[in-house]
Amino acid sequence: MKKSEYKIHIIGAGISGLIAAKVLEEHGYHPTILEATKTVGGRVKSDIVEGYTLDHGFQVLLTSYPAAKKYLDFKTLDLQELLPGATIFQQGTSQTIGDPLRKLSLLFPTIFSSIGSISDKIKILQLNMFLRKKDLNKIFTAPEKTTLQYLQDFGFSDKIIKQFFKPFFSGIFLEPNLETSSRMFEFVYKMFGNGFAAIPKNGMQAIPNQLFTSLKNTKIQFETRVKEVKNNTLILTDDSNIETHFTIIATEASPLISNLNNQEIAWKSCDTLYFECENNILKKPIIGLIADENSLINNIFYHTSIVTSNKNKKDLLSVTVVKSHPLSEENLIKTVQNELEKFCGIKHTTFIKRYEIKKALPKLSNLEYKLSHTETQLNSSVFLAGDVLLNGSLNAAMIAGEKAAIGVIKTLEDSLIMEELTSEYQ
Repeated sequence: MKKSEYKIHIIGAGISGLIAAKVLEEHGYHPTILEATKTVGGRVKSDIVEGYTLDHGFQVLLTSYPAAKKYLDFKTLDLQELLPGATIFQQGTSQTIGDPLRKLSLLFPTIFSSIGSISDKIKILQLNMFLRKKDLNKIFTAPEKTTLQYLQDFGFSDKIIKQFFKPFFSGIFLEPNLETSSRMFEFVYKMFGNGFAAIPKNGMQAIPNQLFTSLKNTKIQFETRVKEVKNNTLILTDDSNIETHFTIIATEASPLISNLNNQEIAWKSCDTLYFECENNILKKPIIGLIADENSLINNIFYHTSIVTSNKNKKDLLSVTVVKSHPLSEENLIKTVQNELEKFCGIKHTTFIKRYEIKKALPKLSNLEYKLSHTETQLNSSVFLAGDVLLNGSLNAAMIAGEKAAIGVIKTLEDSLIMEELTSEYQ
């Protein structure tokens, strides 16, 4: 049987599924992607609403991600870099701090800010140098503790933890108490230090779109939802069957595999609300943090502070909420608008859209960076992908998709079940 004749199905057209298809294509196979929605991207999607590009949650691409550098064309994405720092709002005032080694203009604001002591600022430089030298494999084999405990053990004061680290990394980890593994903190901090946070000119959807358009021999069936995976048979929600040689599950697997029903993944959630504003109070592409323990808002960002493909006369503001709350959408909007005025002095906002993202990031422990292709194999014909196998990041999604595809390729090319498959489909 020719490579192109093998029936290889990928469930899910998110980043991991698209990378799996790309790797399979590179080795001569012609996979089929089954996607439940109308577009590619999974958790990385964008909409055009009232002339603005709205990402499904405030997301950035870290340009130092090794897998992103391998699989993405940054130039074509036309990445717009954010400043390596943050403006912190507290008690009616704002101060900007950042990494002056990457942006010299942040030197004096950082030195003269009251965010943290001189000792804290020295420790930040020490942490930068420490993680710059630390190998990724060592990061993910170090003993795990909470990020909060890690920062305390490193010697940071409660003040800088409260004013900077908590609001900044709560927005990344999507939990307000820095309970996330120290491995993830070290990894993300190192990635920030080695590159930039960036957003494509056409929004985050441009990333999966680029991967999708690069596929030449992959079929994709949109609005096709799989209900169950039974070895060489895929059962769709309309009860029709698809026969397959191999399946890569690049989405949550527990609902699809009967013996995984008790292994459901816990998820972190968040709310992202978009508003149209009369002006941009930050004046530059930098994240705004609300360093008040009583605030519902975690961070803000003006998307029109970077070059976008949209032409709008007003400013687009996203607001991220990571704390759980019982508010209705109407009350959530009012609360957020009141806090924008109270903490940031942002008035006259017009609500555009809310994204309630219930499965924003997987809640994982024992985080890993590397994955062997054999670890993706569930049985002789089913393989798993997705960032849930490693750590909650775009980089992990790409690695897992790559390894699942290699698992399928190795199984075929090592002829482990070749004779069985050939006789079955003759």
